[in-house]
Amino acid sequence: MGRALAQLPEVEAKKKSAEEKGKARVSTTDPDARVMKMADGGFRPAVNGQFVTDTAAQVIVGVEASNAGSDLGQLAPLVAQVQAHYGQAPAEVLAAGGDIKLEDLVTVGCTVYAPVPQPRDPARAPYQRRPGDPEAIAQWRERMGTEAAKVIYKERAATSECVNALARNRGLRHFVVRGVKKATAVLLWFALAHNLMRAVALRRAAGCVPA
Repeated sequence: MGRALAQLPEVEAKKKSAEEKGKARVSTTDPDARVMKMADGGFRPAVNGQFVTDTAAQVIVGVEASNAGSDLGQLAPLVAQVQAHYGQAPAEVLAAGGDIKLEDLVTVGCTVYAPVPQPRDPARAPYQRRPGDPEAIAQWRERMGTEAAKVIYKERAATSECVNALARNRGLRHFVVRGVKKATAVLLWFALAHNLMRAVALRRAAGCVPA
């Protein structure tokens, strides 16, 4: 109970109105969890898990668990994690549209392929530079309007989304532990097992392991 009450001010601070602040809740069974919208449309306490996947090998190279209810803003910390682990940031990144904060495009230091949201004004062309755009954001808009970028982005469905589907098929549908640290441990164990299986498959494909 004490840990849950200690996190209540943080939850309230993220609410926009006084009415919303009054409805702020934390879970007494898992203070790290936050109420999130599920795939079935319901709302339940949850932890948000993220994988970073190499598109060529389908090897998991980054893992993150957080209590953020949205993927928005997850790109920059995941790129930073990869850079810390491997000594360099990826040259190119395929990201879901919901992961992107525009300011992250300026700071991540790599070429980002992610959908450009449709403007609220239907008369505005989505892929054209906007007044005041930093160069990285303007280049992203123009890049995603090209056929080459659209072809590259299609790789995401066959790579990272494929790994996500494998995770679900192998039983990683919900956490049976509490807390972000323990959820991170579960994701790391899954990544380790997945990468071992990928290593065998890649070595077999290269003729290094008997079929």
